[in-house]
This record gives sequence, C-alpha cells and structure tokens, in this order.
Amino acid sequence: MYSYLILILFIVIFLLSGIKIVRPTQRGLIERLGKYSKFATPGFHWIIPIIDKIFIVNVTEQMVDAEPQEIITNDNLNARVDAQVYFEIKNDEDSVKSSIYNVNDYKYQIVNLARTTLRNIIGTLTLKSANSERGKINAELYRTLLTETRKWGIKVVRTELKEIDPPKDVQETMNKVVKAENEKIAAIDYATATETVADGVKRAKIKEAEGVKQAKILYAEGEAEAIKLVNEAAEKYFIGNAQTLRKLEMVETSLQSNSKIVVPTGSELVNIIGEMAGVIPIKKTQL
Repeated sequence: MYSYLILILFIVIFLLSGIKIVRPTQRGLIERLGKYSKFATPGFHWIIPIIDKIFIVNVTEQMVDAEPQEIITNDNLNARVDAQVYFEIKNDEDSVKSSIYNVNDYKYQIVNLARTTLRNIIGTLTLKSANSERGKINAELYRTLLTETRKWGIKVVRTELKEIDPPKDVQETMNKVVKAENEKIAAIDYATATETVADGVKRAKIKEAEGVKQAKILYAEGEAEAIKLVNEAAEKYFIGNAQTLRKLEMVETSLQSNSKIVVPTGSELVNIIGEMAGVIPIKKTQL
C-alpha cells in the first residue's frame, strides 16, 4: 500500500518538475540530451526532467555599462571614459539560438567590445577634440557594436557616451581658461554698453545744443523783424522828425513799466498816437 503511494507521489513530482512557463518577454531553447530540440515560445511547456533542459532568454531591451576606464589621448593625457550600451536579442528562433550558441556570455562580450572600441577611437584624438566630438565618437561606437554583434543575434539599439573627464589638474586649468574667457566677454559687453550710453548722452547734448541754437536764431530773426518794422514805421510816420520818434519810444517804455505820463493835450505826440491807434483827435469848437 505504501509503495503505491510513494510511486504515485514520485510520478506527480516528476510531472510537475517538467512544467516550464515562458513569459511574453522571453524565448526558450529546449535541448534533449545535449542536442537542440525545439524553440520555446511564450506559454506552457513540458519537458522530460533530466533528459531535457531549457534555456530562457530575455528578449526585451537591456543595458550594460562599459565601466569607467583610463584612456591615453593623442596628446598624452589620461581621460576617464565611460559609456552605456542598449541592446536587445531578436525574438526569432535563429537569433535566440545565436545568442546562446554563437557567443559565450554576450553581456560580458559587449562590455569588452565597447571598451576596446572606445580606446581605439579616443586614442587617436586630443582631449579637446574628444570633448568637442562626442557625437562623432558615439556614432562610431554604435556602428562598430552594431556590426560586430550581428552574428550573435543581437541588435544594438543605441549607445551613450556618459563622460570624458580629463585629469584633475587639467580640469582645473580648463575651468580657469573658461572663467577668464567669460570675464573677458563680460568686460567687452560692459564696455560696449558704456560706450552706447555715452554715445546716447552725446547725441542728446548735440540735440539740446541744436535746439538752443535754433531758438537763438529764431529770437534773432524776430528781433531783426521788429527792428525792420520800427524802421518802416519811422520812415512812414516820422520822416525828418527824430525827436518825436524818440518821445514815442519813451512813451512805449513807460507804458510797459506801468508808469504814469502826462502828455499835453495839444501836442503833436497825441495826434501821432491817435493816428497809429486809428483814433482821430476831436477838435475843440469855439463857444
């Protein structure tokens, strides 16, 4: 009785141990007695324990770090370089088989290939050109990895050059150079702004001087026109009678200063003032 129960338990364990579930993000290779048997797609699979063996492969996008390394540039400076590689294993049967059978530990291989490629590229550049041509370095690294990993059933999605750091003393010198250049640019901008302000003040003063000059010219023209009118009036009303004109000017000055004057009624000055004002003097009648 007990022997039957043990046999049934053994069979159950045997059957359960052969159950394998492949997720949608995975693909599998089933081997039987060390020989490739079939391709395992997502879903339920049962293999013969001990006889069969399944290798599960992740087909989603993955990332490996190329790990920081010291690279000697063309100008004999040590640069600390690091990069990341994003890749995925193609989900078809041949690609999955290639990732298992054509390369031993594809992640390790990708890291070493990336490091070697970076040394070859950056070793031909100066530190300055390496920093200014990051895009070119990244593109060349991508092309090299894409070509070399194709036979592994791997597709390189992208590469990212994380850092190209110079030695500490070189970095400090570069920072000082950048700071000096920034200060130089700031000084030039300040000088330009000061010159612009001075130029504006100069133009304003010129405009002000031109306005004063124009005002003086207009004032002088007005004075000249007034003198001309006085001369014309003198020629018209006071020809040969300069003394009367002088008296009239004195009357005008007195009126401007609100001074009181007394003009004899029968004087010629009264008649002249009346004529200029359009008033005809009234003659006295004898009673």
